[in-house]
Amino acid sequence: MIDSTSDITPQMAKVMGNVHIMPLTVSFGNEHFQDGIDITPETFYTRLVHDSNVPTTTQPLPGYVMELVSRLSKETDQILILTLSQKLSGTYQSALYTKKTLESPGCRIEVLDTQLTTLGHGLRAVRASDMAKEGANLDQILEELRKPHNYLAGVMYFDTLKYLARGGRIGKAQSLLGAMLSFKPIITVQDGEVSPVTRVRSHQAGMDYLYNYAASRKNIHYLGVEHANTPEVAESLIDRLGNIFPKEKIIRSRIGPVIGTSIGPNAVCVVAWADA
Repeated sequence: MIDSTSDITPQMAKVMGNVHIMPLTVSFGNEHFQDGIDITPETFYTRLVHDSNVPTTTQPLPGYVMELVSRLSKETDQILILTLSQKLSGTYQSALYTKKTLESPGCRIEVLDTQLTTLGHGLRAVRASDMAKEGANLDQILEELRKPHNYLAGVMYFDTLKYLARGGRIGKAQSLLGAMLSFKPIITVQDGEVSPVTRVRSHQAGMDYLYNYAASRKNIHYLGVEHANTPEVAESLIDRLGNIFPKEKIIRSRIGPVIGTSIGPNAVCVVAWADA
């Protein structure tokens, strides 16, 4: 199981077969939507820009998670729950409560804070799924996922820090705010919180930075590209990345509404699971 900020879409989860998504909630005023279920990214980003209500987010509904884990515990004897960084959400603590409540001798439940979000978080589920299909047990999967994969957070380009600042999750990227009038930020997630990487002067410079970031990685096992609302930009970047990694194996995704409340439109992210 993994939460929806991983940007593992329902379609991706269906193909993977052994992954289930816990949707967080995004709200515009009194309207509440489950991330990836009740609202599409297209609708969300349009509303984000034009709606007078500032969207808010909450962790997965406890009843939904309890019901999902309860059902799965009748189908399997091992469940792994992956959550985004507990510095960004209460999802991890809720998952721990679920484990305490529902774990039994007949079903082992493990909870892991990946200290990440977006597709870097999601690639943990991809790796766990692949290992499970190859016959790895839960302890082997946990050992792999707990290794310090320093490059898994990836890097993200976007137009403005105003959404991140407005949502209160700007973290160490606060230091970039005063210099953003003529620059575009590049950020990452480090030690579980948003952290600045650099700043660039133009969109093209940002795409060059993302490409060069991936190109500098050694022995890439998984490579992913995701965007908020600019599919043509993402596909152009994927075309370039085909020079360093098989294009057909590049994982494509969308930055969902919950993370979208903080990063705003026009964001693009590259994530690489690599040896260095």
